[in-house]
Amino acid sequence: MQNLMKAYPSKAVALILSLSALLLISSQAQAQMYKWVGPNGKIVYSDTPPPANAKKLASKNFESNSSVSTANLPPELAAVVSKNPVVLYTAPNCGACNEGRNLLKQAGIPFTEKTVKTNEDVDKLMQVSGDTALPYMQINKSKFKGLESNEWRAALAAAGYPETSKLPKDYRYSDPEPAAPQVAGEKKNADAKPQEAPKPKSTSSNGIRF
Repeated sequence: MQNLMKAYPSKAVALILSLSALLLISSQAQAQMYKWVGPNGKIVYSDTPPPANAKKLASKNFESNSSVSTANLPPELAAVVSKNPVVLYTAPNCGACNEGRNLLKQAGIPFTEKTVKTNEDVDKLMQVSGDTALPYMQINKSKFKGLESNEWRAALAAAGYPETSKLPKDYRYSDPEPAAPQVAGEKKNADAKPQEAPKPKSTSSNGIRF
């Protein structure tokens, strides 16, 4: 390796960065998501097993950090995505959500988008953010409720994301997914009456606050 660095210093550095990123990505552990009914009758999603007396609904394996594929990303960007994944919660007919989505895409930030449409989605949003405000962005464990463009940009920079887009020209963002996806093997009850989420001030009909 030392001879390689002396002969081709720039190529050696690139090789080391690539290997480091691959090792970091491959070290991500598979975790498991559990779903059960809490004492108050509401559905709980968590990566920790439910209490022994809880009514278990289902569980599934999921990628512990991010569902964003890093296969075609530059090594430096792939490493940031793996360490500080970005998740964006949005809802239909939400102007601020559209602005937040556009901000991330224009900055070249790979992210996972989760849509809030159903009451289960609202429950999931409440669990991860403690509120119903949208858009909601999460960078690893840092939470950002509502769109504050300067705050978002500063947080992304602090997380290690580049100031200008490093995405390949052929990069395509994945389609949004439900905030509370149906777990395999779970059947939807079409006749069940959905629970209404609490409606804070200035909310939409389903309790989501913009």
